[in-house]
Amino acid sequence: MAVAALAVSPAAADEEPKYGGTLTYMIPADAPPSFDAHREGTFATVHSAAPFYSVLIRVDPNNPFSTTDFVCDLCTAVPRPTDDGKTYTFKIREGVKFHDGTPLTAADVAASWDHIIHPPEGVLSPRESHYMMVDTVTAPDPSTVVFRLKFPTAAFLPSLADPFGFIYQKAILDKDPRWYEKNILGSGPFKFAGLEIGQSIKGVKNPDYYHKGSPYLHGFTGIYADKQAVRVAALRSDQAAIEFRGLPPSVRDELVDALGDKIAVQGSDWNCGQMVTPNHKRKPFDDVRVRRALTLAIDRWHGAPELARIANVRTVGGIVFPGSPLAADKEEFQDIAGYWPDIERSRAEARRLLQEAGAAGLSFELVNRNIDQPYKYDATWVIDQWSKIGLHVTQRVLPTGPWLEALRNGSFDAAMKATATVWSIRCSTCNATCRSRSMSPATGGSTTSPRSICTIGCCGKPTSRTSEP
Repeated sequence: MAVAALAVSPAAADEEPKYGGTLTYMIPADAPPSFDAHREGTFATVHSAAPFYSVLIRVDPNNPFSTTDFVCDLCTAVPRPTDDGKTYTFKIREGVKFHDGTPLTAADVAASWDHIIHPPEGVLSPRESHYMMVDTVTAPDPSTVVFRLKFPTAAFLPSLADPFGFIYQKAILDKDPRWYEKNILGSGPFKFAGLEIGQSIKGVKNPDYYHKGSPYLHGFTGIYADKQAVRVAALRSDQAAIEFRGLPPSVRDELVDALGDKIAVQGSDWNCGQMVTPNHKRKPFDDVRVRRALTLAIDRWHGAPELARIANVRTVGGIVFPGSPLAADKEEFQDIAGYWPDIERSRAEARRLLQEAGAAGLSFELVNRNIDQPYKYDATWVIDQWSKIGLHVTQRVLPTGPWLEALRNGSFDAAMKATATVWSIRCSTCNATCRSRSMSPATGGSTTSPRSICTIGCCGKPTSRTSEP
């Protein structure tokens, strides 16, 4: 995957950064479903709202590939556990203020994390299951937050280093736990300066930011554009400086050819994968034979290299990012339904299962997100794959908000999804168990629902702990 940034004169590694300027960047979505990171699981929310907020700890930005290197944002030091690994005590920085001037205290940090870990009735928390080890979160005094665990686990600190862990005001959460869906009030490096719905979001420098000397920018403008052609045109014409999410190799090459040394490209792998989710609460997808047939029809081994030319997918994989200690190798994959090397044998078995289940020639609808990379490319390819076993599939493309709502309320036959960042899953189709820094943006990170089929698979190393690519 490639991230492109305009760089008229790239700075030397030891050159002092300069203050000033406004960064204009592209957000590859029509709009976020809401601004509440506790509720959402999409990059559209993080790319829009993260500059306005603080978190407790985060991945070290100078060492993003590490799964053990974390640095403080609001805390003064990353603590060592006590009580046989079951208690973590964080000291919170003094003098931090929300953008309305209200002091930020440990009570706000504890309330924010309790809102994520133990959400009120009727409030959605997609990462609730990530914190099943947490018993209580308390603030015994204004500068101390204590997490007490039910059992010790090395997964706790990595789970806290989640970019969706925005710190909110306790008083606002107590009054209206859904206030942050439509409103922005944080303590981060930038203050909210304006929103044009479906167009752009703006921030200005927070002069009271607690990390002295930061930020360097005077402000930023994030431009919403779900079409790749629009984003590329903005980069080429210098209307925007960067896209943080990524571009496929063909577009990267196009930009480099057009702009030469005016553009800098950084390439790396992603810890994300593309998935198809049949709605197992609807017939005939409640029949495991039908779900198994859907995955058997997909030729991953030949499809991945072809799609990689035009879409930001690359490696055949499962839930676990390829090359990591728990990832399956090619030989192991080839024993799993849908990963067999002989695609004709696989599709013959798919047709047999559909016939046996009374679903031969099945027609259904695939719900997809209106983002071309990689959703529309992958969906078009998957529909073609299914046609080779006699299935008739149409595609319904929805904006991000309605797409997520359809996933949450179950109003779909099958859906195209993506995963990135911590859960374990037993695939209901191939019965393989995987452990990954991955989650579903729509289902709350559930380990049992909905039941997904890995399509192309993952794209590589854990460069960040985002949720959905």
